[in-house]
Amino acid sequence: MNFGTEHLDDSTTVVTPQGRLTMVSTAGLKNLVGELVGGGRVRIVVDLAATDFIDSSGLGALVAGLKTARQAGGDLRIARPTDQVRTVLQLTNLDRVLRPAASVRGAFGET
Repeated sequence: MNFGTEHLDDSTTVVTPQGRLTMVSTAGLKNLVGELVGGGRVRIVVDLAATDFIDSSGLGALVAGLKTARQAGGDLRIARPTDQVRTVLQLTNLDRVLRPAASVRGAFGET
């Protein structure tokens, strides 16, 4: 799995997982979020528009990233989930913790 990154400002980075976010690829996401937060980018938006499948391991990686960011005084938000990702979030009630935003900039309430 590939992870695109885009820095929006000094503390905010967009991470874009492309493909399937499963047990095989979650270590890469966890490591990337850890590196970003360690480098002072404590506001992370995970743009899920290019993620066509997520399983429980992928959900665990998002929750782990949320914890990492919050422990550093930041936050992790998700944006633009595909239908499959949205369904999994709803079935697990994680859409209450990781509330999907319609846009990347909208994830932190920006327009």
